Amino acid sequence: MSDRGAAVTAMSRSTEGTGRPSLDVHGLSCRIGDRQLLESAEFDVAVGESVAVMGPSGSGKSTLLACLLGLVKPQEGTVSVAGTDITGLGRRELARHRRDHMGVVFQFGELLPELTPVENVALAALLASVPHTEAYAHAATLLKELGVPADSTPTAQLSGGERQRVAVARALINKPTILLADEPTGALDIRNRDAVAELLFSVPHRWGCALLVVTHDIEIANRADRCLVLSDGRLILTDEAGGEA
Repeated sequence: MSDRGAAVTAMSRSTEGTGRPSLDVHGLSCRIGDRQLLESAEFDVAVGESVAVMGPSGSGKSTLLACLLGLVKPQEGTVSVAGTDITGLGRRELARHRRDHMGVVFQFGELLPELTPVENVALAALLASVPHTEAYAHAATLLKELGVPADSTPTAQLSGGERQRVAVARALINKPTILLADEPTGALDIRNRDAVAELLFSVPHRWGCALLVVTHDIEIANRADRCLVLSDGRLILTDEAGGEA
């Protein structure tokens, strides 16, 4: 087997016994201006599995996330989410598929600070046309499971760790096939970082989805089932965040 074939085999793991692929990326290439940020990227993430992506600033991690969310259209390749190639979807179809199958946790939460935690979480369900009573009941249940008070406290008054837990709850409210997390612990102190990381990496098994985490933090990346490093547009599989497999 060629070196490239071995790399593809290693990054496209068998899903036998671990669930169907939630995310399947094949031959993904993306150029912005004169920069080749992604070149023939290949990997998949199965239900119940976590994958971390690392790389220096400017390596293309944000572009990769944008392609996975359908916000940037690659020049080549496919991005299949829950069995559907999103690169060929129209705007409305893409928005619907993203809403039904993808949850996102951002570095700074991107919550509405004047709303309570339960209002922030329920809002995502309401936008997906979930009935009001059901949306609020599910939001309250999720927040309780994640250790966040579902009371009338404005989200702005919560600690950084609590706000990220609210962000995770919001991302899970519509039962996504895959959860994408962009530097989810980057703005937290060590204690809150570890607590949020423990929560995030419990998500694949507790909620039956896949998890992809983009991070600069080696300790966070090493919690994942697999770690990929983005370098010169290519994704390299590593045994751990510190070295190639």
